[in-house]
Amino acid sequence: QVQLAESGGGLVQAGASLRLSCAASGGSTSAYTMGWFRQFPGKEREFVSVLRQSGGYTYYADSVKGRFTISKDKQVLNLQMNSLKPEDTAVYYCAAGRPILSNIQSPDAYYYWGQGTQVTVSS
Repeated sequence: QVQLAESGGGLVQAGASLRLSCAASGGSTSAYTMGWFRQFPGKEREFVSVLRQSGGYTYYADSVKGRFTISKDKQVLNLQMNSLKPEDTAVYYCAAGRPILSNIQSPDAYYYWGQGTQVTVSS
């Protein structure tokens, strides 16, 4: 059973950078698609970025494209977040699964989740 643990969240000012990390344990994640999702208060969890390890393909939500970069180093998934905006304030979750391509942005397609880390961006 894969376990995921996020770290790196915090409170920053608009324009600053943060780097989120997700450490995986309990099994290899090399066969999984892994990604980041976020949840605003009172809203459903939404797609941020995903890395398909088969082929190394990356996908980004339009709202973060050009500002966020997803990467993976062995068992650690990272999300480098630059030029942060107040609207990026949310709880960020790491996830792993084996979604089909047409479902790759759907949280329902992932079955391993971390506990989440809060990112707060002040204006």
